[in-house]
Amino acid sequence: MSIRNLEHLFQPQSVAVIGASIKPHSVGNTVMRNLLEGGFGGPIMPVNPKYKAVAGVLAYPDIASLPETPDLAIIGTPPTTVPGIIAELGERGTKAAVVLTAGLPQTKDEQGQNLQQKMLEAAQPHLLRILGPNCVGLMIPLLGFNGSFAHTQAMEGEIAFVSQSGALTTVVLDWAKSKEIGFSYFISMGDSADIDFGDVLDYLGGEPNTHAILLYIESIKEARKFMSAARAAARNKPVLVVKSGRAPEGAQAAASHTGALAGADDVYSAAIRRAGMLRVVTIENLFGAVETLARALPMKGNRLTILTNGGGPGVMATDAVALADGQLATLSEKTIQQLDQVLPPTWSHGNPVDIIGDAPAERYVKALKILLNDPQSDAILLIHAPTAIVPSDHIAEAIVTVVKEAKRNVLTCWLGGEAVEKARDIFARADIPTYGTPEEAVQAFLNMMEYHRNQVQLMETPPSIPQEFTPNRKTAQQIVEKALASPHRLLSEPQAKEILAAYGIPVVATRVAKTPEEAQQMAQELGFPVALKILSPDISHKSDVGGVVLDLETPEAVQSEAERILRRLQELRPEAQLEGFTVQEMAHRPGAHELLIGATTDPIFGPVILFGQGGTAVEIIQDRAVALPPLNMRLAQELISRTRVAKLLAGYRDRPAADQEAIARVLIQIAELMADIPEITELDINPLLADDKGVLALDARMGIAPAKSSGPERLAIRPYPRELEKWSDFQGEKVLLRPIRPEDEPQYREFLQQLDPEDIRFRFFDMIKEWPHSELARYTQIDYDREMAFLAITQDGDDWPKILGVARAITDPLNIQAEFAIIVHSALKGKGLGHLLLDKMIRYCQSCGTKELIGNALRDNKRMLALAKSLGFEIQPSPNEAIVQVQLCLQPKKK
Repeated sequence: MSIRNLEHLFQPQSVAVIGASIKPHSVGNTVMRNLLEGGFGGPIMPVNPKYKAVAGVLAYPDIASLPETPDLAIIGTPPTTVPGIIAELGERGTKAAVVLTAGLPQTKDEQGQNLQQKMLEAAQPHLLRILGPNCVGLMIPLLGFNGSFAHTQAMEGEIAFVSQSGALTTVVLDWAKSKEIGFSYFISMGDSADIDFGDVLDYLGGEPNTHAILLYIESIKEARKFMSAARAAARNKPVLVVKSGRAPEGAQAAASHTGALAGADDVYSAAIRRAGMLRVVTIENLFGAVETLARALPMKGNRLTILTNGGGPGVMATDAVALADGQLATLSEKTIQQLDQVLPPTWSHGNPVDIIGDAPAERYVKALKILLNDPQSDAILLIHAPTAIVPSDHIAEAIVTVVKEAKRNVLTCWLGGEAVEKARDIFARADIPTYGTPEEAVQAFLNMMEYHRNQVQLMETPPSIPQEFTPNRKTAQQIVEKALASPHRLLSEPQAKEILAAYGIPVVATRVAKTPEEAQQMAQELGFPVALKILSPDISHKSDVGGVVLDLETPEAVQSEAERILRRLQELRPEAQLEGFTVQEMAHRPGAHELLIGATTDPIFGPVILFGQGGTAVEIIQDRAVALPPLNMRLAQELISRTRVAKLLAGYRDRPAADQEAIARVLIQIAELMADIPEITELDINPLLADDKGVLALDARMGIAPAKSSGPERLAIRPYPRELEKWSDFQGEKVLLRPIRPEDEPQYREFLQQLDPEDIRFRFFDMIKEWPHSELARYTQIDYDREMAFLAITQDGDDWPKILGVARAITDPLNIQAEFAIIVHSALKGKGLGHLLLDKMIRYCQSCGTKELIGNALRDNKRMLALAKSLGFEIQPSPNEAIVQVQLCLQPKKK
């Protein structure tokens, strides 16, 4: 349901406490006292027929007796009463409730229905939103609102904390208060029966008093909704996550390597990264990271320079960087020469820059200014150990202005206790983050780097696929449908390879033989040498039963080895069904890397793509990374870069670099396969040979099951909707109307730059001369689940595509109203292209169930208003006299 009526929850004007009590230490009594002590300015109305007053406030016997309809109700009554209370509140007109009561899912009524479902059914007709049940409650310090049974009040601040754990909620509240950390919202989610993380992120992402969002997540229910909301919120402000359940407890055996390797925690990390958020390990890291990010300058690289007055602390910081695969800056020759002039001869002459323990304040200042101008350094970590020679606060006072005026990030670490307390205070007052140990400071730098990478990935323009491909979906679907008619849920190797070939993935030539004699014949047809493999639906990993023999040179050797395989199978797996053998050309690619590319289906996030080092020891090596589809070239390359084998693929000694574009292309093709064919539940290609000549799939397996949804629907991120592409006639020529893609940014920039100034003013209500990448990324990297932009494109000589016009619509999270805008090339105004684009957008929004399409236009934009009228829009005035609104009802009105 998303943000409907959430303003009544997060900005309440009045509150009723259902189950308010005079019993000390009860939930009803604690909530009442917290509300009163918090200083909430609106009416607080206790409801309990047992009392005339609670905490000195007049009480009411029931909801009907309340003097006014409360914006928000807080419910702490027994489970059996909650559905009826929700129904009463809904009938009264209340739009939000916090249900503190636990045990609703486990408690059933006389008909056997659980009370949580009954509660939701009671709320639905009234669109009453519910936080909880089984939660600690809600605090809004900016309003003095403490609708919780927590033991203390939250301080006022600019951070929203959202937690799925009730116990952790009170612990964090206590911890944050001791650190003087304040909040804009403090939200306990409980069981999230109605309001979930997606809803809260949608609201907080646009909430002006919240500058950062912190999440403690145990599980996610609606992955696509969560990803859409998280990606939108992360574009506006830092979103940081602690996800519990990191340990891979109870890993299940799977039919493919991928199913065994892609653990749930890896998938959550991939989702958090893809959404542009930052994951940290502990609650303390969470608050430390948000403090760092709130004060950090934009990062431009990942090279860290360490400046210290002690060799030991410098080595500690260096170790922390190295162990985390960070990168130390290499100082330029010019920087070293400049440092030579201001530092003692015994300085370290490298990074870390050890300026010696007796360093006075002036030496710090000079060294820091030189390092801040080094082009090969992206951030500075200054570490100070106290000495008896120069007081630490004198050094802090000398460098604080230099740090504040720096054009790159400077982190500081003041080692010690009482001796550096004043220095820390100086930096705290200057709003500069400082850390107690080198390791903490390095972790802060690494957090900045990871957050920067995730944000860049969120906004980065991917290159086009080097080689466009059109998969043969029909062939792949037919193979899967035929296989589903059999009792087996694992495709044979030849079937799997045929599907890969249909998606443009190079595979080794493979034949199927029923008997050893047929295998001998197939080998002669293919040519020697060949590889011989067992073919059985009951055996996933052939080498486990000696079912793979390589480099067979003669017909006799093929038949002899086939017979040996049969004997081994009878001995080791007599129950296994044998379908025969596969005979393959031997792929002689000396020096090629053995890779694993696969996919599996996560129960929360759906299809997941895996990449790593392959071979028979793949589970032992454990070199893998996972990502959520869909993928483009940039995302595929980033996935490759997160593995150890990526360094080998780059080439070393006399071994040339592998064709990483070809590897990335296979990842994209597999992602598209998982989006197209919903019956494929898991697959892996192992090994995929990769060298400078390209890639070749030697072995493949795929698991299948009847589809529960369409391919695109099961993805956590809606893929490019190719089905919406359509060729249309325009001025005697064919134009393609299709959704915008991230790769369109260069052409989109060119299109905008060619528009007349007046057309820019009509579309954007302002004169815009510069189009920064960050802005263009928002226009081209859209969430197809919530936004659509249709391009009209044509080919102009070798320049393809050339954009002729754009129609865009953004839907509210409830899909009630979509706001549209349209613009066509200045040379094509009045020729009918706008009608083509807007008509397509209208039909699309209708098909999505959107109820209304609206748009704003300048009053003097006569062409736009005429176009809107021609398509049935009504023209309405707006508060701004220079602007009018156009509205179109998209769905039949109910009688």
